[in-house]
Amino acid sequence: MLYSFLQNINDNLERQVQAYFQELFVDNADPAWTLGTISDLGTVVGGSTPSKSNPEYYTEDGIAWITPKDLSINKAKFISHGENDITELGLKNSSASIMPEGTVLFSSRAPIGYIAIASDEVTTNQGFKSVVPKPAIGTAYVYYFLKHNLPVIEGMASGSTFKEVSGSTMKNVPAVIPDTETLTCFNDFCAPIFAHQRILEDQNQSLVALRDSILPKLMSGEIDVSGIQF
Repeated sequence: MLYSFLQNINDNLERQVQAYFQELFVDNADPAWTLGTISDLGTVVGGSTPSKSNPEYYTEDGIAWITPKDLSINKAKFISHGENDITELGLKNSSASIMPEGTVLFSSRAPIGYIAIASDEVTTNQGFKSVVPKPAIGTAYVYYFLKHNLPVIEGMASGSTFKEVSGSTMKNVPAVIPDTETLTCFNDFCAPIFAHQRILEDQNQSLVALRDSILPKLMSGEIDVSGIQF
C-alpha cells in the first residue's frame, strides 16, 4: 500500500517534468536554436569489464559498476550501485572510467535504450555509451533528450548479430542546443522534483528490502504472527 502510494507520487512528478519538456523543447522549439550533436551536450563515455577470472577485481563494497542487467532490474530513475562493485585494482586494469554524479547512463546494446541518472560516482561495463553533461546543459535536459529521441538513436544502431550504438555514432546523434535562458528555466524546474524523486525511490527501495527480509521469515514460521488479531 505505502509502496504504491509513493510510486504514484513519483509517477505524477515524472509526468509533470515530461510535459514541461514537451512544452519547452518540442511544441515551442525555437527555430533559431543551434543544431549540433550529442557531443555538444556532453562527453560520451564508454565502459569496460574487468577480467572475471580475477576475483581481486570485484567486491561487494567498492566502486559502483553498472551493467544493462542492473537497469533491467532497477526501473528507478536514479542508480548508485549495481549487483557487483569493482575494486581499485579492477578499475586500473580495465578501460572503465569513473563518471560523476549526474551522468546520464544509456545502454547501447542488449538492449538499446535503458536510461538512468547516476546518483553518485559510477563506472559501467561496455554495454553503455553514457553522457557526462556539460554544466551549461545540465543533467535534466540530456536525460529527457535521450528519452525523447530514443527511436532516432535506435535507428542509427548497426550490427549483424545484434544492434549496437557505437561511440562514434552516439557522439554524432543530431541534437538541438537550446538557449541558456530556456535551459536554466528547465533545470531550475527539475532540480527540486529530481531531489524529491530520489527520496521517494530510496524509500521504496527500503520498503522492498524490508519486505524481502521479512517474507521468508514469515513463510518459515521464524516470525510468529499467531497472536496478532486481524
